[in-house]
Amino acid sequence: MPSMVVIATTAVPTHLRGALSRWTSEVVPGIFVGSVSARVRDELWHNVTQVVGDGAAILVHPAATEQGYAIRTAGTRRRTPVDFDGLTLIRMTAAPQVKKMQTPSY
Repeated sequence: MPSMVVIATTAVPTHLRGALSRWTSEVVPGIFVGSVSARVRDELWHNVTQVVGDGAAILVHPAATEQGYAIRTAGTRRRTPVDFDGLTLIRMTAAPQVKKMQTPSY
């Protein structure tokens, strides 16, 4: 039975966006929404994880959980889903520190 899925992508190859748009609609750049079977969803996600590269992606789909959905991620993200007593919460990691350039003293 088909169910709604949402896939959000950031900095992924254009061919991946094209592949996702065959099964879903790209409602805004990088956000794909569709209604697919669990088998198609899992195959799409497998393809995403194989080619995400330096980009990032997140999949939200219905699941038999207290919240009614599950979250999967691929790539490097500041936000990571964490299970907390059966609830999926989002943990924020610190932003990468930018090294300041020091001016030489003469």
